[in-house]
Parts: sequence; C-alpha cells; structure tokens
Amino acid sequence: MTGSRKDAIAKRIDAAEQDLLGLSHRIHAHPELGYQETRASTWVAEALGNAGYTVTHGCYELPTAVHATIGSGPLHVGICAEYDALPDIGHACGHNIIAAAAVGAAIGLAEHVDALGLTVTVLGTPAEEGGGGKVWMLDRGAFDGLDAAMMVHPAATEAAAMPGMAVSQFDVTYRGRSAHAGSHPHLGINAADAMTVAQVAIGLLRQQTAASDRIQGIVTEAGTAANIIPDTSGGNWIVRSDSAQNLAALKARVQRCFEAGAHATGSTLTMTPRGPDYADLRPDLAMLESYRANAESLGRRFPAEAPAVGAATDMGNVSHRVPVIHPMLGLDCLPAVNHQPEFTAACVTPAADRAVLDGATAMAWTAADLAVLSGRTA
Repeated sequence: MTGSRKDAIAKRIDAAEQDLLGLSHRIHAHPELGYQETRASTWVAEALGNAGYTVTHGCYELPTAVHATIGSGPLHVGICAEYDALPDIGHACGHNIIAAAAVGAAIGLAEHVDALGLTVTVLGTPAEEGGGGKVWMLDRGAFDGLDAAMMVHPAATEAAAMPGMAVSQFDVTYRGRSAHAGSHPHLGINAADAMTVAQVAIGLLRQQTAASDRIQGIVTEAGTAANIIPDTSGGNWIVRSDSAQNLAALKARVQRCFEAGAHATGSTLTMTPRGPDYADLRPDLAMLESYRANAESLGRRFPAEAPAVGAATDMGNVSHRVPVIHPMLGLDCLPAVNHQPEFTAACVTPAADRAVLDGATAMAWTAADLAVLSGRTA
C-alpha cells in the first residue's frame, strides 16, 4: 500500500475528527442496554449514510442492528460497531469508542473503495454484553460473503489480540414451598437453601477446574422475610472456558452442582439460557500483524506481556466462520479496567479520543493492506 493512499485515508479520518468524537461522547452520555440502543444505532446509521453508504437500520430481525455498504470490489471487508452499555455503570466497556472508530474507518475508506477493489460493509451489532447480537446476525446471514471482518475494543492497555474465552450465561431458578419458619418449618421446601447448596458445590468444584476456567454468579432472589420459608430463589450465572468443547464439559459439571441443590432440598430446578453461547475468539494472525504494524506506525505501543484471560465476545462466533481481528486499544488508565465505573470515566478522556482516531485509521489501513495483498487493487 503506497504511503500516499494511506495518507489520504488518514487525512479524511482526521477531517472527520469533530464528528467522530462527537459521536463517541454522545453515545457515552446516553447509555442504552442491549437491544435498546435506539439512539446509538440511529446516530451510527446517520453518520454512515452521510458518508455515502447505503444503509439499512433495523435488519436481521433486530431493530437496533445496522447494515451499511459501499463499493462493489471483489474483496469484501466487514467492520463491526458495538454500542450497548452495561447496567448501572454505563459505557464501562467503551462501546462508544468501538462505534465511533468503526464509523471513522468507514469514512476513511469510502472514497477509495473503487481504487482498492473493495466492498466495505459496516455492521452495527447490538447487545454484545450477553445478548449475542453478532451470533443472531451471523446465523441470519449478516457475515455471509465477507472475506474478513474487524473491530477494535478499548482496554486499560494495548493488545494486538484479546484472548477471548468461550462463555455461557444462564438464569437459575429453584421453586419450593413456603411455610411459617417458626411454627411449621417442616412443611416448607426451602428454595434459598437449594441455591446455598449449589454455591457450596461450585466453590468446591473450583478446586478441580482448569486454571483458565471461570464460574461466576449472583443471587437475585432468596426470599422476602426471615419468618417465611422461601418458596423461590434465583440467580444469574456465567461459565467460561478456553474453547467451546471445554465449555460444554464445564457447563455439565456446573449443572450437576445446581441439580445437587434441588436433590438436597426437594425443590424444582429450572436453568434458562440468557442468549446464545459465545465461542472462543480465534484471530487471523496475518491480518493481526498488518493491524499491529499500522497501529505502531501511529505511535501505539504493545506491551510484551499477554493480556489477562477471562474476557469474552460474540466476535468469537464470527471468528469460527470468517477471518477476524479484535485488537484492544489501550487507554492508559490503570488501575481502572473494563467493567468498572472508573473505566466509564476513562472512555471520554483525551486518551479515549485518540483511541477513536487511531483505531479508525489502523483498521482502514489494514483493510487497504488486505486489498493490496489480495492482488485486487486497481
């Protein structure tokens, strides 16, 4: 890729700086949960339309999904935008930065698709935080025909590849029978005790799980009064492992812990998935090297140590079907890390704004490199 072409792409992104940072800050100031991102998805769709893309807002049976495309070249590259927030702490995973960087990359490439032999599609993907928007879109054809897909994600420190784990999230409900806890406790079936038994079993199970396995949960219901035997209890649980195969095995072991609670107390157990399972993330190494070189030429620096294991993304499911990259943009904000209120604040700092522009430019340059390497550039 000639320097003049890359310079032109970067200048176009720099010219859109005010609009891109305005988009990032606006999404950050109006956090919306998964599948409720009405404003954010509208703003992304409008920005892409203004850049010359043909836009569909509300697609793949998801009202807040976006599909925008430009060009007709033989190499088809996808760029993913996320824009959902977290409950209570807003954009503590920086999806405002992801959305703005995706739009920025799209703007940078728009005037060059014909010369590069590219078709560029931007996919606005809702509900990454557990809702599995990309999984549903993948199953409904959104990624069909793509030769590659990419996105960037903010983090405390820079990383070329996020070690994305396979993850499953589900609700657990126990149903028992209420009774007066003082006069007739023997007539009750204590659903809260069932949850306690399961938690103890899971705590012991952790002694025999792999170092990369994660089991997390919260109790959301455990009775309403101390003098009433609880007839219902509930919780939300997440199980993670390093591959889809290992996740399935770990889930079976965790399920037996919950079954133990039901057997011990005589209560009835229901386990309900909260969205589809996420697969482990498998980045394309050649594309990753191109991105890294481009990011480094912008002044980004990648620490030698590997990023922490434990995060998950529905981009993992896409990576099993399409070559993808999912690099992390460092905000230099330690000790604040993703999913903390302090990280929410870090996502509208000057470092965050720089990450929007650098992420957009590095992705656009990587797409251009792919076009050159494919031999399809005009």
